Amino acid sequence: MSWTGAFGRACGALLYRIVRGLALTRISPNVYTAIGLAISVFAAYLFGKASGDDTARLFRYAGSVIFLAGFLDMIDGRIARATNQVTVFGAFFDSVVDRYSDAALYFGLLVYYARANRFFYVVLAAVVMITSVMVSYTRARAESLIGTCKVGFMERPERLVLVILGAVFNRMAPVLWVIAVLGSITVIHRIWYTYQRTKPVVPEEAITHQPSTAA
Repeated sequence: MSWTGAFGRACGALLYRIVRGLALTRISPNVYTAIGLAISVFAAYLFGKASGDDTARLFRYAGSVIFLAGFLDMIDGRIARATNQVTVFGAFFDSVVDRYSDAALYFGLLVYYARANRFFYVVLAAVVMITSVMVSYTRARAESLIGTCKVGFMERPERLVLVILGAVFNRMAPVLWVIAVLGSITVIHRIWYTYQRTKPVVPEEAITHQPSTAA
């Protein structure tokens, strides 16, 4: 077995033990989902508070906090399955909270750039906020029509990883550009994919048996 495979198995075993331990508390998975939202709001507060020499330090703190929020988002579904508490409402609640968590992070960055008088990046942060919502909305709306729509790249996990990296290394501006561009491409891809899947299909018989219009 390669070292990467061994590392993956070790991480999987550790995650399993964490999930089993939290499952024993019998706390509702929805509580962990709500805690994740509160943590994301705190990360947004750290972004908005950052300024001057404190920027790098507060951004690193925010990155660590976002990592914790992402971890809770990853395990709440596993806890629900481990405790047999999987519900339709739980899936709905998790999806709604994810949207609020995303918006909170980008709002915190918007406040940071506004306080720094960097108008262009205020607009860019707003564009990223809208794009992140539209990536999720286009998938949800498409899947209500065609069953599945998993095309595109810039899903929530990818966005969170990029925001964490941007925060930890204090390189948020290029991260916002990447999310804005790839997120927009993902939205367009999903729109096109749904258009292709919902185009009316003309039966071959209707084409071959069309009445002649010749005089």
